[in-house]
Amino acid sequence: MAQMKKDSDMRTEYDFRGGVRGKHYRAMQTGYTITIHEANGTTVVKDVMPKEGTVILEPDVRAYFPDSKSVNRTLRCLIPLLPKKLKTKTKKD
Repeated sequence: MAQMKKDSDMRTEYDFRGGVRGKHYRAMQTGYTITIHEANGTTVVKDVMPKEGTVILEPDVRAYFPDSKSVNRTLRCLIPLLPKKLKTKTKKD
């Protein structure tokens, strides 16, 4: 079995040795389908698309930014460093 950190909430019987980090990352960016098998025997299929403006962080970046607040705080600090041309550019409808 894989060794677990003592402060981890993961159960010791979980074994991720064959796991691949980020395996479904690209698919999640383009949307995905959820199939729900209800107790009454019916099946519900839901197509899920990321909301417009959704930003997906790469796993190595996510380690430094655990929540939206930390991402927004950092980006606000970087805005003054951007060239003026980029700051005034707006998205056309």
